[in-house]
Amino acid sequence: MKIAMSGSTGFVGSYLKTVFAEKGWHTVPLLRADFAGRQDALTEKLSGCDAVVNLAGAPIAARWTESYKKQLYASRVPLTESIISAMRMLERTPAVFISASGVGIYPGGGPWTEDDSARADDFLGRLAQDWERAALAAQGGGVRTVVFRFGVVLGRAGGALGKMLPLFRLGLGGRVGSGRQPVSWVHIVDLGRAVCAAVEDNSFSGAYNLCAPQATTNAGLARALAAALHRPAFFPVPAFAMKLAFGEGACVLLDGQNVVPKRLMDGGFCFTYEHVEDACADLLRA
Repeated sequence: MKIAMSGSTGFVGSYLKTVFAEKGWHTVPLLRADFAGRQDALTEKLSGCDAVVNLAGAPIAARWTESYKKQLYASRVPLTESIISAMRMLERTPAVFISASGVGIYPGGGPWTEDDSARADDFLGRLAQDWERAALAAQGGGVRTVVFRFGVVLGRAGGALGKMLPLFRLGLGGRVGSGRQPVSWVHIVDLGRAVCAAVEDNSFSGAYNLCAPQATTNAGLARALAAALHRPAFFPVPAFAMKLAFGEGACVLLDGQNVVPKRLMDGGFCFTYEHVEDACADLLRA
């Protein structure tokens, strides 16, 4: 199988390339230069691909200046629209288009499932809505389309753990803010299994929450990480410090959603890692 993928050099994309290779699938990376040139050049790169996986996007966990918010938007919505426009020019379209989104589409609190129509009325919520709307337009071209709303992705090679581990290894980790904010998360192994299932199983269509069935809290994640490292977690990071460092972007760490992967579970998908303690123990074992 031949799979085109944007965001192939990122944390999740690099992992998926390895998973695809283990299955004998070939990945065609869609690089930044492919979106800077002519539309027909991107179409040519997609030619012959059986699936397209769209992961591209500037990192959310950053200081949100007005210019960076424009970058967050441009790296997701117009880029997704370019992929769909290129697919429509193909004589043989890919069988499936899989696009990332995020649980930030939901308001704070929860629990939320795919059946809930509530949407966050903030920058992150509107960004996710526009991104999903752009992705789902692929259905109009007859392409089976799957949107995965990622929770916090936990993996060895980067992501949230990559940022947290240095302090926690020194015994200087702890909760952020109150620590009570919900954290919907997913082990990268389960993320890879879900994406592969969506490629192979024609019953996958529409939006899915891609997070473990058991959400945790920010303090719960800190405790699980500290326990896996056999370190204390006594050093909380006050909310004002996060706001000074990240500005409006601090909401990613100070707010949160409790999200349930109802559609995946109803479809018979079984998570290997349902509890954050098991996920951290697996990821941090020698």
